[in-house]
Amino acid sequence: MMLLEDETTALVEAAWLRGLTTPPAMTVSEWADQNRLLPGANAEPGPWRTARVPYLREIMDCLSVSSPVERVVMMKGAQTGGTEAALNAIGYWIDHAPGSILAVWPSIDMVRKNSRTRIEPLVQDTPAIRAKIVPPRSREPGNTIALKEFPGGSLMMTGANSAVGLRSHAARYLTLDEVDAFPADADDEGDPVSLAIQRTVTFRGRRKIIMISTPTTAGVSRIERAYAESDQRRYHVPCPHCGEFQALTWCGVTWPKDEPARAFYACQECGGVIEEHQKPSLLAAGEWRPDAPGPGKAAGFHLSALYSPFESWGDIAVDFLASMSDPTRLKTWTNLKLGEAFEDRATQTVPIDELQARAEAAERPWAELLPDGVAVITAGVDVQDNRIEIELVGWGRNEESWSLDYRIIHGDPAGPEPWAALDALLTRTFRHPRDVPDLRVAAAAIDSGGHRTSQVMAYSAARLARRVWAIKGKGGPGVPAWPRRPPKPQKATTTPLHIVGVDGLKSQLFARLRIEAGAAPGACHFPADRDVTWFAGLMAERPVRKWTRGVARIEWIVDRGVRNEPLDCRVYATAALAGLGAAGFSLGDAATRTASAAMRADTEPPRDIAAPRAAVIRSRWVHG
Repeated sequence: MMLLEDETTALVEAAWLRGLTTPPAMTVSEWADQNRLLPGANAEPGPWRTARVPYLREIMDCLSVSSPVERVVMMKGAQTGGTEAALNAIGYWIDHAPGSILAVWPSIDMVRKNSRTRIEPLVQDTPAIRAKIVPPRSREPGNTIALKEFPGGSLMMTGANSAVGLRSHAARYLTLDEVDAFPADADDEGDPVSLAIQRTVTFRGRRKIIMISTPTTAGVSRIERAYAESDQRRYHVPCPHCGEFQALTWCGVTWPKDEPARAFYACQECGGVIEEHQKPSLLAAGEWRPDAPGPGKAAGFHLSALYSPFESWGDIAVDFLASMSDPTRLKTWTNLKLGEAFEDRATQTVPIDELQARAEAAERPWAELLPDGVAVITAGVDVQDNRIEIELVGWGRNEESWSLDYRIIHGDPAGPEPWAALDALLTRTFRHPRDVPDLRVAAAAIDSGGHRTSQVMAYSAARLARRVWAIKGKGGPGVPAWPRRPPKPQKATTTPLHIVGVDGLKSQLFARLRIEAGAAPGACHFPADRDVTWFAGLMAERPVRKWTRGVARIEWIVDRGVRNEPLDCRVYATAALAGLGAAGFSLGDAATRTASAAMRADTEPPRDIAAPRAAVIRSRWVHG
């Protein structure tokens, strides 16, 4: 049927008017409530409901195009939904206000992971944006791991360790996730946060930037510094008894004696008891209030896990009691549960005479008869041009440790004699006071740096079945104690080289050296025959805060004139324990099995294995 001229004109005019009409104003939270579907792998799959996490509404709406806020800072605890808020903003920008988006994660590896586990589900489970992005495996370009194109813009993803990715394209929208795990420098071109923000300057006045992270160490935490420069908002909730608004803090959490799982919140004004089941109504009635308002500041939001609807106050209290005696675990608890930077007083050096005064006497040397708490033994080995140094460390429940022995094997490691002597130490047996089989060194980590790399790699290659691992230490924040994935040799004949995070291990050690309790989690025990020079070597480095291009970081500085091999050996022995854990070993289970065995009636030590005559082994630390 043919349309009359007037009808045709009316249709054209209507279409023209629709094209000129401004889309209805919409916020990120409204878009998410209407469009977002959480994937099946999520703890609560199905339609997104901002009402479930009402504290995220204002954070997300600051990222709406109608908001005057340009920069959002979210310093958060775990299980609070920060990453989901950023994903909602990305979906909103693609669908409602298209433009160039740059998403930055700490590393290229994390880009691959998050693209697959977060971005792909966001696209595939959200019809509003799925139709706008080129289908995967299409002949058309525009849908890769690091790039998703759509009408009016694109989503580019890169790692903070890639300067090329950070300076490739201008971006109107920028998300920076887990910024405290970013490297201090991106390919020697500067702070990755500053490089990424520089990509948005051409959109000043229309740009949106969100920085999200769990904080780490006070004074060097990027997110802590960014939050301090913001208007510092905290979420205040009303007491159901007196109506007084207050921000939830750890000091308000309490519990009946010996029953932390029944923790509740006590109002800081009236003392009224607020039970866990009242949390949803508290959150629904809450509001954000700034502590440092001022023009031109970023909108900063601090959010602890105390607000999380996915974690109870009882769970947090139980975790606290399990962590309070171990500085390393307490730091993690403070970061993840309170969303606060940890004041790392524990990295301060311990006086050497204080450490030596805590050394313990025993009827027999620990290398002959193990302390009762030892469940597994690891070794840390440092290779020098004219000697090999090794510490044997016994580990018990909660990583309580005993320095069983420290040896120096003199001789050039370019020849076979020192390695034969090392083999004798690593294969000897250790008698336990309980009725369990004699223990051997379960794993050893040998530093491959220096001038004897080829000898270390060859020694490790022949003993991988005994878990004698070649390692290389790497400094800087965010480097794990042991690689998350096994190294992939380039050739079948190549020995794997394990990269270990030495700075984190040193911080952990220094925190534990401050524990004075005899059997506390992480406590370190030393024998009375260890001399003062060895203790000086254990404390031979100091953590110093340094600034590089405006970014604070911790550097470990060696004291002049002091040999640091005892420190290195302890770090490597701890890395070996982490390697055992990565291989499936459970220290807790091993400690339980050992403790359940009866005490031996016969505690005669085994005959020690003599060293080859070509090498001189001294059991005490020799300076020089």
